[in-house]
Amino acid sequence: MRLLVGSLFALAVAALIGLGTTWLALSRGTAFGAISIGAWTAWPKSGTREIDPYARATISRSGELPVGSGDGVGFVARADDNGRPLDGRCESRVSGFTPQARFWTLTLYDPQGRLIGNAINRQGFTSQEILRNADGSFDIVAAPRSRAGNWLPTNGIESYILVMRLYDSPVGVATRAAREAPMPAIVQTCP
Repeated sequence: MRLLVGSLFALAVAALIGLGTTWLALSRGTAFGAISIGAWTAWPKSGTREIDPYARATISRSGELPVGSGDGVGFVARADDNGRPLDGRCESRVSGFTPQARFWTLTLYDPQGRLIGNAINRQGFTSQEILRNADGSFDIVAAPRSRAGNWLPTNGIESYILVMRLYDSPVGVATRAAREAPMPAIVQTCP
């Protein structure tokens, strides 16, 4: 009887640990094969047949549709270049150049991946509608109050993420450094 109770207890503990670590891995977005350039991170294999099981489970759980490797790559930023989490009560400036791409989008989401509603109904910008500087670079300001130029309203939420999708771009699995793919800088200033 002691052996049976001990075996059931060990089985319950193992199941709890296994399910708990799986839930933790899926809720934190753990995946293999990530490339990081500055504050931006991408998983170029997430749209391919070589996707790892954790990324596949995360995508299945979230219901998102990853960018296929033949179409481009999506980069996510949860923090600024100094590692501070993006805060909707602060002003964040996304500036610089993007890697070579036929088309790109920059979208602002809440931490759960939902669009943030606002009065002007703007959640992002595309490469075709952005106002650029004379040298071809751009500045986009994500802030709770309106700004002149390229402004993304944050509605003062506590935290958010930025997603930059590059379509028809050579950036991918072989890309490992900023010199190969110059991603825009993210600088956050809080009052």
